[in-house]
Amino acid sequence: MSVKSSAITNEPQADPAAVPGMQPFLHDACVTLYAPSFAVSRPDGQLRRGVDGFYHSDRRALARLEVAVEGVPLAPVGGGPEGADTARFRSVLRGVAQATADPAVTLERLRSLTAGELTESFEIANHGATPALVRVLITAGTDLAPMDRVKSGAVTAPVAPEVTGAGLVWRGEGGTVTLTAAPAPDAIGADGVLRYEVALGPGQRWDAEVVCVAGEDTPPPFTAPRPGTVAWPVPEVRSADRALDAWVAQSDADLRRLLLSDPLAPEDVFVAAGAPWFATLFGRDSLWAARMLLPLGTDLAAGTLRVLARRQGTVTDARTQEQPGKILHEVRREALTVEEGVVLPPVYYGTVDATPLWVTLLHDAWRWGLAEERVAALLPHAEAALAWMRDHGDADGDGFLEYIDSTGSGLANQGWKDSGDSIRFRDGRQATAPIALSEVQGYAYEAAMGGAALLRAFGRPGADGWEEWAQRLKSRFRERFWVSDARGAYPAIALDGDKRPVDSVTSQFGHLLGTGLLDAEESALLAARLGGAELDSGFGLRTYSSAMGGFNPLGYHVGSVWPHDTAIAVHGLTRAGFPAEASALAAGLVRAADAFDARLPELFAGWGSEVSARPLPYPASCRPQAWAAASSVQVLASVLGITADVPGGTVTVVPRVGERFRPLRAAGLRIAGAPLEIAVDADGGTRVRAPEGIEVRRG
Repeated sequence: MSVKSSAITNEPQADPAAVPGMQPFLHDACVTLYAPSFAVSRPDGQLRRGVDGFYHSDRRALARLEVAVEGVPLAPVGGGPEGADTARFRSVLRGVAQATADPAVTLERLRSLTAGELTESFEIANHGATPALVRVLITAGTDLAPMDRVKSGAVTAPVAPEVTGAGLVWRGEGGTVTLTAAPAPDAIGADGVLRYEVALGPGQRWDAEVVCVAGEDTPPPFTAPRPGTVAWPVPEVRSADRALDAWVAQSDADLRRLLLSDPLAPEDVFVAAGAPWFATLFGRDSLWAARMLLPLGTDLAAGTLRVLARRQGTVTDARTQEQPGKILHEVRREALTVEEGVVLPPVYYGTVDATPLWVTLLHDAWRWGLAEERVAALLPHAEAALAWMRDHGDADGDGFLEYIDSTGSGLANQGWKDSGDSIRFRDGRQATAPIALSEVQGYAYEAAMGGAALLRAFGRPGADGWEEWAQRLKSRFRERFWVSDARGAYPAIALDGDKRPVDSVTSQFGHLLGTGLLDAEESALLAARLGGAELDSGFGLRTYSSAMGGFNPLGYHVGSVWPHDTAIAVHGLTRAGFPAEASALAAGLVRAADAFDARLPELFAGWGSEVSARPLPYPASCRPQAWAAASSVQVLASVLGITADVPGGTVTVVPRVGERFRPLRAAGLRIAGAPLEIAVDADGGTRVRAPEGIEVRRG
């Protein structure tokens, strides 16, 4: 054989972008997942540095799994995810068995995941006319690091393996990791290297398989759903813009592999927030994802509501920030170190918005046809959540929901923009707590009105009182939150600890539209702002206007673009009657999805289409992320203009958004537990197949 020399080392390569003590970058990583497990690798499939690894339940089971051919350069020629739980990578063995300039020998690597198990299959094929003799080295290693140490960029010492007959074993705090290979290697070293001598005649192939199993000493808080668990039907979308279709399909695959089950009731599933940092239950994220996916059915919403209701606050605990009626923020196996001085307990309630969002999801699921007995069973939890808004969420009695971290070790900001520097005045100064967020008042208004509708429909007392509470909130919001600049009036992002309006211009406007908190004139003012170049990047909404002091296109919440944030605005604009602005934002999100190979990240940089023809990544972003994926269905529902009212026996379909996507056919939708199919012609003509007993209205 003809071989060009190449230095092969058993030392893992350093990440050139890694800085000890700083969060690792992910923008070029390939993520394969099957919650609560996932694998992160280089684009060529190698697990070799930085955040790379096979993870299970917030712990890294493998930090390295690298294949090399001694003395032979491997040239990657393509690869990446195939769906959500598999990935395939191909390389050429340069110079091996070559009689001409054409490559002759290839390496294919197939990765597949199930919960707690990673399988890597390797195939070397000789397509040439001469024999090939190569030495294959598969190197494995781990540090068994907890997720918070990986995320912090901490350097963790490797754990020495034990050599077994066909593989390796690592033992450490939390569990045991085993790696087995078939066929058995010709040699296994204490350095974690599995060696094979491979001889291939022309047309021959060699196959090997490595299986890594992550064992646990204690059960995780959540597990993978039982095989066959189906939370929603597969959506089938065929439109004039294939990028929309691909986005929906990839998002569906990712969301199914983000599903987790509650060990207390395994039939109840929810969507974990995202990989790699947030593969667990997050109140806010899981609620938003379930709400966005309601057009696919109510089972996921019901499971999410029940999982959170079982853990709804019952006592006052300053350490965890639990309060009676409150919906939690997140659940981990063990305490989570977010940054120096910020350590969250395993069950943490530090969120101001999950509680009203829980009530609104219950109301919306009822409107989409969640069975009455299931709704009725959750009404006591809804009453407790409403009471929390009144008795605890409004800590100082001024009529607004606000938050403050009283522990000194929790999250400083407790809305969806929960980074420490996210709530700023327009000159860039940071607001001080306690903070009352504008969008949370919108959530609270919607929850109070939706809760009142539920109480009245089910013959429970209190509906009138909650409607009156909501109207008082609306009046107070108009009096206290609205400010003005040269372009006119708009609501501040928040009130600070001195009750001063925090007057920056932000994407929060989109969360207020359609909640009922605003009148038609106010909604028109915000729609115009959302359509302006300061917020609309061309790929989605910037979280913070580019005209504000402290704007940073790579700022987590002060200039970046979050797909779910834009999808919420698209939905709000549609509900409020602004189809042109909704269409522009929807088109921008679809362009972004296409640029990210149909798998939108948690967030991306806020540089606009005037700077780059493609959106640029935020390097540490999760991908996939639940509400970024679920945004595809939210946008689809907005394009179709669907409004469900199963208690009233109707579904309204008014497709005034997204003319660029027509003709469009959407199947796999569900209402009242039965199929719903919608087709929109190029000229806007609409055909709807709805279940018997549901009247179709067209506006």
